[in-house]
Amino acid sequence: MISSRPAAVAGMFYPASPRELTRDVDEMLGQSAGGGLVPGFPKALIVPHAGYVYSGGVAAEAYDRLRPARGIVRRVVLLGPCHRVPVRGLALPEAAAFDTPLGRVPVDREAVEAIKGMSQVVVSSAVHAEEHALEVQLPFLQRVLGEFSLVPLAVGTATPVEVAAVIEKLWGGAETLILISSDLSHYHAYDKAGAIDRGTARAILDFSTNIDHEQACGATPVAGMLLAAKHHGLRAELLDLRNSGDTAGGRARVVGYGAFAFWDGASHFTAEHGRTLLGIARNSIASALGVSAQKPLPDELWLKPARASFVTLTQQGDLRGCIGSLEAWRPLGEDVSHNARAAALSDPRFAPLAREELAETRVEVSILATPKLLAFADHADLIAQLRPGEDGLILECGGARGTFLPQVWESLPDPEQFVAELKRKAGLAPGVSTAKCRIQRYSVLKWKESDGA
Repeated sequence: MISSRPAAVAGMFYPASPRELTRDVDEMLGQSAGGGLVPGFPKALIVPHAGYVYSGGVAAEAYDRLRPARGIVRRVVLLGPCHRVPVRGLALPEAAAFDTPLGRVPVDREAVEAIKGMSQVVVSSAVHAEEHALEVQLPFLQRVLGEFSLVPLAVGTATPVEVAAVIEKLWGGAETLILISSDLSHYHAYDKAGAIDRGTARAILDFSTNIDHEQACGATPVAGMLLAAKHHGLRAELLDLRNSGDTAGGRARVVGYGAFAFWDGASHFTAEHGRTLLGIARNSIASALGVSAQKPLPDELWLKPARASFVTLTQQGDLRGCIGSLEAWRPLGEDVSHNARAAALSDPRFAPLAREELAETRVEVSILATPKLLAFADHADLIAQLRPGEDGLILECGGARGTFLPQVWESLPDPEQFVAELKRKAGLAPGVSTAKCRIQRYSVLKWKESDGA
């Protein structure tokens, strides 16, 4: 067995320097539009595989949705087309791992053994040696998921049914991501390509398997995944649809790129989710004060992805404590529980909450979307871009840092005042120019106990 398959297109499709590669991937993820806050993360994705300068921004729209999957997804079943060496069937590598400038990704030997006996599965080092369609996905996966194992399948001449059968064998649970690498139309004029790609996107969203290789170079793995996704009742979402004429090339002959997510479970957070989070927060405070015993967190999947949260305490409308996380680094349920205790006992602006105060204290829980960098030319441009009532802001300048949740707009409705007070909260002098600051914005979902709680 070959120990590792070395990176074949580092320095061509993406930077060979680990530092530059990390920077570029993180910048693309940070500049993605991101999605609304939804429970969980996608079960399957379709992403493009051109050089990062061309399709990296489109791919980032899909990978950004995977952030909550870190620590949960441990296996990625990655399928893409063969560009250099033809093969009959779906080809596994001989290698035990794939290398990128960011490190080594192990091949999941148990999963490989599970499908090796299928007639449509073959083993070929030659097919994988120079193939870029799978390789270019790995740095994104490494930055978003951290540690994971890989089932790399280069799909040659096969039927969608044959592909679907392999995917079904590896479907698994929340620990498994199905990832399809495919560009869309190739080398048409800009307007014609756009029309073709919009039709292909509609077909994918309709779970149609009548997609040919003129529409998508990975048409076969795409169609096989669609068969499996439809069987499992997933819902499809178009995240981005562009081509090289929109990104980094001319418009005479373009290549199309699409990013799609396939979800299993609730499409949005509900009032019931909010009641659960409020219950977790109140119980955490009550147990910390010795009022009641600590209850175990509910064993529900949507509480396990890493998310950032804030817990705010009020008494008769006045703030009584507010502590939270700006970055998602632990499961949502744990984050809410921890921040609730901290808001009650460790907010330096207030004395610790006393047991007798708990009954009159109202709890509010906010969960934060991933903050996105706000690009602005000057202070006036910053103010013009702000969305009162919607934007939470994180302001960083030198070693100073501060944040306001969107709820703060209720007391500071004027954007100029909002920014000025945020600078003051961060410890900056009024004269410090916002042009020197790094500013990110985020949205939240929030739930608050009623006065009768």
